[in-house]
Amino acid sequence: MGYLILINTLPNFDKHQFCFAIKQAITMQKTTIISIIPLLVFVALFLGSGLYFDNFYSLPAPIIALFSVVVALLIYRAPMKEKIGLFFKGAGDSNVLQMCMIALLAGAFASVANALGSTHSIVNMGMYYISPEYFPVGIFIIASFLSFATGTSVGTIMTLSPIVFDLATQSQSNTALIGASLLSGAMFGDNLSLISDTTIAATQSVGCQMNEKMKANAKIAIPMAILAVIILLLIGNPDAENHLHNQSYSDFNAVLILPYVAVVVIALFGVNVFVSLFLGILISGVIGFTYGKFHFLQFATDIHKGFMGMADTFFLYFIIGGLAFLVEHFGGIRFLMNLITQRIKSGSSALLGMGFLVTVADVCVANNTVAILIASKTSKTIAEQFKIPLRSVASVLDIFSCYAQGLIPYGAQVIALYKFADTIDYPQLVMYAIYLHLLLIGTLGYIYMGKK
Repeated sequence: MGYLILINTLPNFDKHQFCFAIKQAITMQKTTIISIIPLLVFVALFLGSGLYFDNFYSLPAPIIALFSVVVALLIYRAPMKEKIGLFFKGAGDSNVLQMCMIALLAGAFASVANALGSTHSIVNMGMYYISPEYFPVGIFIIASFLSFATGTSVGTIMTLSPIVFDLATQSQSNTALIGASLLSGAMFGDNLSLISDTTIAATQSVGCQMNEKMKANAKIAIPMAILAVIILLLIGNPDAENHLHNQSYSDFNAVLILPYVAVVVIALFGVNVFVSLFLGILISGVIGFTYGKFHFLQFATDIHKGFMGMADTFFLYFIIGGLAFLVEHFGGIRFLMNLITQRIKSGSSALLGMGFLVTVADVCVANNTVAILIASKTSKTIAEQFKIPLRSVASVLDIFSCYAQGLIPYGAQVIALYKFADTIDYPQLVMYAIYLHLLLIGTLGYIYMGKK
């Protein structure tokens, strides 16, 4: 009552506007719990159908995502036009569209390279010269370098998947082990790369110098990567058949390998993944015309075939982007983050709390860059309160988001893997993601030992 008397004495005070603002705040508070329901519906249907059918992609993921969007449009209290506008704003986010374009170009390149015979030649060469027991560790190392150079885990997975999974098929390897090695390497490079969106987001959002974050991050990531290499060497590839120097795999043409070599080399020089994939398509076309592998019309048809092959992936990225934005806009993420921040009572729990914050955000939006941006403001405030160095904040945000993004079944990385190998057993994929688990363990040790 005292506050009401006071505000009535203020000049030019709009009491109606004030009451409206208060009403909005109360409404937001009441509907915060409700706003996470679409996300819960999506996760429940995705995981539930996966467990029931013993295949996490048996029920098309875009359909699950679309159903969750319909739930969001029905339960959120706002004009329908406004809600639809918010959905398309999220779906049209630059990060979402980048992933969509990478998917389309990667599909086109894979299609053209396959028609040329590039994939066949690389697989045969690998089967002839390399023992399958070294496939997991080799894939991990190659993916690490490529992802570090390009700054994109999705681009790395899209680029290498056609070769990697063809090798797995030909050698009778466990696709989950092979896929996890590719995934782990891609996330390692993405986490440390200077040009990665996550690195830039983590440093810029908390006000940390990039070299300081790199040093703090590398102290954890590099030792865990070395340990992962050792473990992968010890595990080997027990299910694979050894075709070393088998004459049935001696049929390969080194020239036809050039498109893949060119894409990797161009990417290693830091060229944008869009440019490297586009050049890969052009190089495939030139070699194909020269060797008479296909004519112009077939070349164009193969490109279009690659685009269409990525339609499901494109739509899933698009719909999830819109769904995530709706959930965030209507307070779902804020509600979950408030639950976590309330439990941070001391400096010892602050970094762990930041890790949980960005993990929750990533589970909600399925995008580690966006998750970092969501959690960074609150994390910076916590860091100031408990006098935590900003380099530690940036490193923890990047690592925890990397771990969550690498393992959620509806994340862009896992979706990309399933696009090229739908026989992957998801629980096994999680189990064999050795580097990611080591990274988490190393980070928890870093936190609890108080190395800030």
